Amino acid sequence: MDKATKPLAGLRVLELGQLLAGPFTASILAYFGAEVIKVEPPEGDPIRGWRQLDEGGTSYWWRSLGRNKKCITIDLKNARGQDMVRRLAERSDVLIENFSPGVLDRWGLAPGALKAFNPRLVIARISGYGQYGPYASKPGFASVCEGISGFRYLNGFPGEAPVRPNLSIGDTIAALHAALGILIALRARDALPGAGGQVVDVALYESMFNLMEAVVPEYSGAGLIREPAGTTVTGIVPTNTYRCADGRFVVIGGNGDSIFRRLMEGIGRQDLADDPQLARNAGRVQRETEIDAAIGAWCAARAAAEVLAVMDDRRVPAGPIYNVEDMFADPHFRARGLFERVEIDGKPLEIPALMPRLQGTPGGTEWAGPAVGSHTDVVLGEVLGMDEQDIAALRADGVIM
Repeated sequence: MDKATKPLAGLRVLELGQLLAGPFTASILAYFGAEVIKVEPPEGDPIRGWRQLDEGGTSYWWRSLGRNKKCITIDLKNARGQDMVRRLAERSDVLIENFSPGVLDRWGLAPGALKAFNPRLVIARISGYGQYGPYASKPGFASVCEGISGFRYLNGFPGEAPVRPNLSIGDTIAALHAALGILIALRARDALPGAGGQVVDVALYESMFNLMEAVVPEYSGAGLIREPAGTTVTGIVPTNTYRCADGRFVVIGGNGDSIFRRLMEGIGRQDLADDPQLARNAGRVQRETEIDAAIGAWCAARAAAEVLAVMDDRRVPAGPIYNVEDMFADPHFRARGLFERVEIDGKPLEIPALMPRLQGTPGGTEWAGPAVGSHTDVVLGEVLGMDEQDIAALRADGVIM
């Protein structure tokens, strides 16, 4: 789809900050057509050098996270650089930042100062603990915020140290909340009489807290503290991960009443299928160990492919545990377009498509994450009206690269 016909075409987003939560928020908006101007320090966003690097020394991750963005360099600690950001904000719809609370204020770029130039500006501020409260000034990386949110407490096995998913999930979940908040704020700005832009205050720990489902009302109403449950889910039976004879793992979710019967018949346990106590979830919860043992023993005697074939035949939700190599080989991933191909110095690279999937106005990758400062001259010329001499003077003084 042509960039001009994407659903967020015409929206200009100014991205400040670095690493993950703020940049991923902007990536989502850019994917669906927003013009994203990413402001980096002269040395570039540190994420360019994180994890596995390509032959040129650039992170493969950056090629995905920086897609569709116009990358410029500005030294935000320089007064002239700060003035340039104010001028860019004056000409933007959205500003995204994920500095520690107070940093933008020290640079003269607090929301009040920016909105004096552009009352319609929506400002998304992403931090560990939010912009106010006793913890606002504490450093808040995703790992720490996942812990205080309650998420880590539930993620693991009883009696053992809580487990961290091998991903920066707190940053990613916060970015999804920020993108949602930005779109809601834009809708309010454009639909409500007299409304202008507003601040979207996103905290990493609150974004993870938002995933807690019934944990809060169960404690408030019944005094129940939900505990970690390993590979199961408390109060829903059966749903678990099982090891098969070939060493592979499968997930089986047989917790619907009719599904449970089909599952038990499929594994040759008609006795459990016909047991009246197990006809409803409440009864199955009481006998969870027995049910899981029956399913586990049946899976342990068969290869994963056979287990999944029986589950498919019985219309029982089940699936394999995939690594990325498995994803690449799976025809459904290919049919759904989950990988998009870009070229880096003439070499192909596949990066993930971004969701949600819109049938009428889909998003897409126009270009991979570019080099540091690759759009500086173009943006300063086209957006701020600077000429070559102005830009050369800023570069000579180290304000830009």
